Amino acid sequence: PGDQEAGELGLAAVPGRQAAFRQGLEAAVHYARAVGCPRIHVMAGRVPLGTDRAAVAGEMETTFIENLRYTADLLSQEDMIGLLEPINNRITDPRYYLNTPHHAAAILEKVGRPNLKLQLDLFHCQIMDGNLSRNLEMYFPLIGHIQIAQVPGRHEPDSPGELNFPYIFDLLESLGYTGYVGCEYAPKGDTLEGLGWLQSYWESRGLQHGGTSKAAK
Repeated sequence: PGDQEAGELGLAAVPGRQAAFRQGLEAAVHYARAVGCPRIHVMAGRVPLGTDRAAVAGEMETTFIENLRYTADLLSQEDMIGLLEPINNRITDPRYYLNTPHHAAAILEKVGRPNLKLQLDLFHCQIMDGNLSRNLEMYFPLIGHIQIAQVPGRHEPDSPGELNFPYIFDLLESLGYTGYVGCEYAPKGDTLEGLGWLQSYWESRGLQHGGTSKAAK
């Protein structure tokens, strides 16, 4: 994430911070290797303070693409995947550089490396664009990880909000998604209480704890 005390949130697209980005990437690879995690979120970063987004867009894109190609080469040696996550700039972070799946897809196309993928957080996607079914179908070949949270409160999937998660989970299954779904939300209570929705979801599908079929038992 860079120097968070200085207001940074990632460095991959920030001009002039290439050396710090590479140092941070190497540390991330070290940690990922140690815990056996094959995917690393490569954070784009924020538009620098005091600059206009449109005025620095070209330079930031050039920096981002160069850093991502470096990332892809490094991660290929580790058999790891780099992930790009759009973060909404309407609620969460007004200055974040990468904020729509369309932008992320365009960057991935320009970089052209198979071990870089889209980390699609449905919370951010809904806020920026909605149209989740179509976006999931359109960008499915690029998706390397899915994250969820209800909109607009960013709480559990069964909390009041805009998203119909049983429908979304069925859609992901029909598309053939076999990866993890990250719970990127703030529980209203503690962590264990915040996973109560999952037990209820499994039971609604005739499954037991851990997603195993009762029939199989």
